[in-house]
Amino acid sequence: MEPVVTATPVVDGAVRTVTVTVPATSANLGPGFDTLGLALSIYDTLTVSAFDDDRLEIDVSGSGAEEIPRDAGNLVVRAIAHAYADAGREMPGLRIVAENGVPHGRGLGSSGAAVTAGILIAKGLLAGDVDLDDDALLRLATELEGHPDNVAPALFGGLTIAWTGERGPQHKKLLVHRGVAPVVFVPGFTMSTSLARSLQPPQVSREDAVFNVSRSALLVAALTQSPELLLDATADRLHQDYRGPAMPETLRLVQALRAAGFAAVVSGAGPSVLVLADGPGARQAAVDVADAMTDTPWDAHMLAVDVRGGTVRDRAEGST
Repeated sequence: MEPVVTATPVVDGAVRTVTVTVPATSANLGPGFDTLGLALSIYDTLTVSAFDDDRLEIDVSGSGAEEIPRDAGNLVVRAIAHAYADAGREMPGLRIVAENGVPHGRGLGSSGAAVTAGILIAKGLLAGDVDLDDDALLRLATELEGHPDNVAPALFGGLTIAWTGERGPQHKKLLVHRGVAPVVFVPGFTMSTSLARSLQPPQVSREDAVFNVSRSALLVAALTQSPELLLDATADRLHQDYRGPAMPETLRLVQALRAAGFAAVVSGAGPSVLVLADGPGARQAAVDVADAMTDTPWDAHMLAVDVRGGTVRDRAEGST
């Protein structure tokens, strides 16, 4: 990933000002548990100024604004501090203005977006002093997030396969077939990721493991080459049904959509539902299915796959 660097308004007294934009993500995509992730065209945008003092000013608007800490416990601030500590640099005073478009607590990677934003802010503020390459960005973000399946697509865009090997967290970015048309259904209620994970059994049968391995491999082919295979490719036996009792409305919508022929999955830990339609025209039919479930309102977002990932802009001219 090469951050885009263009003009950002100068803040009086600031040593440097950067603006970071980070996309929403949907992890798992059905069978690809803790491995596959997709960047989507909903964004958090943060403008951060660094000062030669110890101030910390945080202004947040948009999703989750009422609940987000305005102190050092803020996840973006923690991520910036983590990157600065790793680089052996003292963190400056900060003024953060955040506009949150990514829904919070809905399975669309809001915490991963915050971590990614903080790491990219540090990259922008440290530019010219410390170079944070792609491997460092993914490592730092994974250290905070715990696993790379959300932060990899947030950093790099597109469809990502993420894993951890001898060299630490790694990723492979793939371009999604232009016939894939995502639509996300977002409910009014939230879901705790830790609760969702606690509902999964510590062991699964060999049959279920082989089933998910085959579907994960098929899903990569379906998303990059053969969208007509998406319904079969998004079948899962490892996590979605186990989490169903905690979000029955989500499971009912997934089942209804799949029965109607749509490749529907729980987005991340839920409770949002992602449909990977095999063309833009199919998305409205999926919306009609969701609208028929009158007991739970679903806010439909017809989205594109974000191909750029997180971007950084600052006052410097040219690209870094």
